[in-house]
Amino acid sequence: MPFLCIALINICSDLDTIAHLYKLPSILRQIIEILKLIEILVILIFIPGILLCALPLISLSDTPEEKKWLLHLWSITFTLLGSFVLTIILALLFDFDISPIMRVLALLATFLIHWIVYTGIFKFKLAQDQKEIKALLKIDTPIAVTEIIPSKVSNEKKEETFTKENSYFLKLEDLCKNHHIYRDSTLDREKVASMLGISSGYVSQLINTITGNNFTTYINHYRVEAVKDIILTDEFNNYSLLAIGLECGFSSKSTFHNAFKKVTGITPNSYRKQYK
Repeated sequence: MPFLCIALINICSDLDTIAHLYKLPSILRQIIEILKLIEILVILIFIPGILLCALPLISLSDTPEEKKWLLHLWSITFTLLGSFVLTIILALLFDFDISPIMRVLALLATFLIHWIVYTGIFKFKLAQDQKEIKALLKIDTPIAVTEIIPSKVSNEKKEETFTKENSYFLKLEDLCKNHHIYRDSTLDREKVASMLGISSGYVSQLINTITGNNFTTYINHYRVEAVKDIILTDEFNNYSLLAIGLECGFSSKSTFHNAFKKVTGITPNSYRKQYK
């Protein structure tokens, strides 16, 4: 409503002073000038207020990726709107023509709006794909650390040999195969160590010795295998590869592509074309 009122005021004024379609009485012109001054004051208060109120809400984001994207958007918007407010203040103080600066800011604002719309639609489609993929897989949310009561580590168990029969390694395999803990994009050695009731260093030593891979490669192998299984299933033909990768635990497009190519030797897209 405030923006509609501002637009109507400017239109009425421009039809008089620029288009000369009619001539407003002097009293109405004075009222319009006062309203324009109020408009400037509202802008100077409203824009910083909205930005400052929006910043704390970003912390309520569901995922780190979403929070990162919102912070980038907030920073760009802050820079653009801050430049707009600063230009108005300088114009009031030094009385110079701000129209060239405003044209540039308007152009940048247009690009920003188009970028937000494009990114918003893309991310919405991505989120919808992930939700539908999760429903089709019929897999519950990966088991949380707090849901597992770690067993106490006895000295005898600590001295177990690092083979595939190691009880901790078997438990880790069970967590990956049956509980799908690899689908947690924030999974790290510390979380796994808490699940197993051992130290993070022991987790690394266990995986390195038995598989010959580091922790990240070991977990990514499960993620890649899950992606491959989904790609080969006809139900998922209409879903993007990125949505599939993110749902299988990868945190970003680059991480997904690099890990997939490292394991299979080809990109996810090439794999889909080759085996479908």
